Amino acid sequence: MMKRVFPVFFSVIIVICFSCNNNEVQKPAPSSNETQQLQQLKQEISKYPDSLLLVEKLIQYYREAGVYDSALAVTDNAINRAPNIAALWDIKATLHFENGDTVNAIKSFENAIQIYPLPEYVMSLGTLYAQTKNPKALTMADALTFADKAKAGKEAYFIKGLYYNYTGDKKKAIALFDSCIRLDYTYMFAYREKAIALYDQGKYEEALKVLEKAVTIQNNFDEGYYWMGNCYKKLNKKEEAIQSYHTALMYDKDFIEARDSLKTLE
Repeated sequence: MMKRVFPVFFSVIIVICFSCNNNEVQKPAPSSNETQQLQQLKQEISKYPDSLLLVEKLIQYYREAGVYDSALAVTDNAINRAPNIAALWDIKATLHFENGDTVNAIKSFENAIQIYPLPEYVMSLGTLYAQTKNPKALTMADALTFADKAKAGKEAYFIKGLYYNYTGDKKKAIALFDSCIRLDYTYMFAYREKAIALYDQGKYEEALKVLEKAVTIQNNFDEGYYWMGNCYKKLNKKEEAIQSYHTALMYDKDFIEARDSLKTLE
């Protein structure tokens, strides 16, 4: 699947105020040291079942290990105990999103917003709506625009631009990304999406200029280098493309698409 990271609107796993029935949680098959760590953690939770920090650590353990079924099982257990806690639905949405399940991520964020419409939840849901070409993305963006306390003008422009980018109105999308950049010239995601909109129209030189500016502002922007490689490849500039993919991998060694693109050229 194409790596296209969205803005980090998604909340970091937070402290959960509920104990979990960990006997129902599927164990991963990690290294012996990780197994020992897991066993110790579960023993501590058994001893202190109301410890907020320990439950959070268990979810985070599974999350970092990539065992999302277990992380979700812990989260679902907490939600069953207290279904009206918006933060739990936020956690569940984040886990689903990271696990590639956009449909359930959207459902979970919708539940979170129904309970407590934090701007962070609105941003996350709006981004996912845009990704799935759902016009509700525009509603979410407008909600951010009118929520003065959120101070999320650039995010509102970005969500709208993302929606129009996905739905094919590249001209409108580029104008919105430009508005986003005017509010925050360091907002890398807007540069990336503007470049992609230009790339999709075959305007590779223009896309390169956008990306070159982005990596000048943030020289470790791996996605910027990746898309530069794509542009150079379209322009039949093989050596420049190879260098760009190498640079992307230097900043993210797990960038699968950059590695695959590099293999086709080398």
